[in-house]
Amino acid sequence: MKTPNIRTVCLIVSMVFYLLIGAAVFDALESESESSRKKALEQKLNETKSMYGFTDSDYRQVERVVLLSERHRAGRQWKFAGSFYFAITVITTIGYGHSTPSTDGGKAFCMLYAVVGIPMTLVMFQSLGERINTCVRFVLCRIKQRLGLQKTNASMANMVLVGLLSCASTLCIGAAAFSHFEDWSFFNAYYYCFITLTTIGFGDFIALQEKDALQEKYPYVLFSFTYILVGLTVIGAFLNLAVLRFLAINSEEAISRQEVGSEEQRSEPKDTQDAPEVMESVPLYHMVLRAGFDSFLETIWSQDNHLQIQQCVLDPSGRHSYQHPLQTLKLGTHRESQYLLPPKLRNSEPQPQLMTSQSLIRFHCCL
Repeated sequence: MKTPNIRTVCLIVSMVFYLLIGAAVFDALESESESSRKKALEQKLNETKSMYGFTDSDYRQVERVVLLSERHRAGRQWKFAGSFYFAITVITTIGYGHSTPSTDGGKAFCMLYAVVGIPMTLVMFQSLGERINTCVRFVLCRIKQRLGLQKTNASMANMVLVGLLSCASTLCIGAAAFSHFEDWSFFNAYYYCFITLTTIGFGDFIALQEKDALQEKYPYVLFSFTYILVGLTVIGAFLNLAVLRFLAINSEEAISRQEVGSEEQRSEPKDTQDAPEVMESVPLYHMVLRAGFDSFLETIWSQDNHLQIQQCVLDPSGRHSYQHPLQTLKLGTHRESQYLLPPKLRNSEPQPQLMTSQSLIRFHCCL
């Protein structure tokens, strides 16, 4: 079985095992508490029925009215402020469930709105996360330069550490604010922030549900909306780093295989090397990324025996974008190869005699 298939099977087994562990832990922690709460509620229900002479039918009617009235405790849910709150929970996939459309038109529009809004929101948060990571990397490099460190590049460990601190700070700030405004304990407020910003959205704790809060507490409403959007951006930036690191780890084996293949090809006699092989851009790019470079040169051999050279600039998401137009070189002299290099790379050492994929990998071409 191939290595990628083995890795996929291992991931599936690990996920199932992780779910089983979670089920067992939650069962141990919550099952007994649930049973005691249920007994207490049943006792309270019987006392209430006896006190007011309710039949089962009367109680169900009262219960239905109370549950439906709970949604209107914070005021008019479908005025502009409440509708904006609902729209945020839809496109961010938080989905508290505190308010839901009741008309057929509202349900139909909600589905269409989600189909367009959810992908757009994911792309927006990813783009914002990339910009945040770029700014953080720039600041870290400047700080290292000011401190006189030899290695001024921001490593992945540096970025992950900053991401963890940013996430923890965002959660703590939100917990302090919501514990004040909602009169929750700090732990419950922290729990609410975590469930919200990870878009789990259980709905057991929901902000802005006090009496007429949506219509009367505009500064608090504005803070809540802003916190959710900014917090999701911070969490998205950290998840970008985590996904990038995971992809880099997964590509290491492919890179090793590619390097072994290159060594074997160089060890072959010259008459067996009729034409250089085309190097895949993804392993090359991951190699440059792990080396801490921001950009690199990539070569592509065309069918008419021409060599195309393009400069690739890395972005924080782990993809590369082409910033310079493709240039083509007929296989030939060292001087022609030098001419195609950017000025910063001309006269650099070691100089490859021919701009092959293998020599570019050895040279790394750090810009």
